[in-house]
Amino acid sequence: MIKYVIVSIVSGILFGFLDGMINANPLAQKLNEIYKPIARTTINVPAGIVIDLAYGFIMAAVFLMIFKSLPGQSGLVKGVSFALLIWFFRVVMSAASSWMMYKVPIETVFYYLITGLVEMLILGVLYGLTLKSQTS
Repeated sequence: MIKYVIVSIVSGILFGFLDGMINANPLAQKLNEIYKPIARTTINVPAGIVIDLAYGFIMAAVFLMIFKSLPGQSGLVKGVSFALLIWFFRVVMSAASSWMMYKVPIETVFYYLITGLVEMLILGVLYGLTLKSQTS
C-alpha cells in the first residue's frame, strides 16, 4: 500500500512535469496557435496539481487491477503494454476527435500523438518496474 501511494504521487508529479514540458515549449506554443482564441490566458496551478495527482492514483490503481491480464511476463513488458493501451484511449482517440471536429493542423495532431506516446511509456514503465511485485 505504501509503495502504491508513493508511486501514485511520483506519477502524478511526472504527469504535471511532462504535461508542462509537452505544452509549454516553443514548438508546442507554435503548434497550439490554432487554439489561441479559446485558450485560457492563465492556468489554475493548484487545480492542475490536484488533477495530475488524481490521475497518478487512478492510473496506478487501474494498472494494478489489470496487471495479470496485460500481455508479457515481466513488469516492464506489462508496463509498456499498459502504456500503449492508455495511449490509445487517452491520446489517440482525443487527437482523432480533434482532427475530425476542428481545423487542427496535422502537424499538431502528430505532435500530440508522439509526445503522448512518450509520456504514457514513461508512466507505464514506472508502473511496470515499481508496482509489479504487489500483484505477483
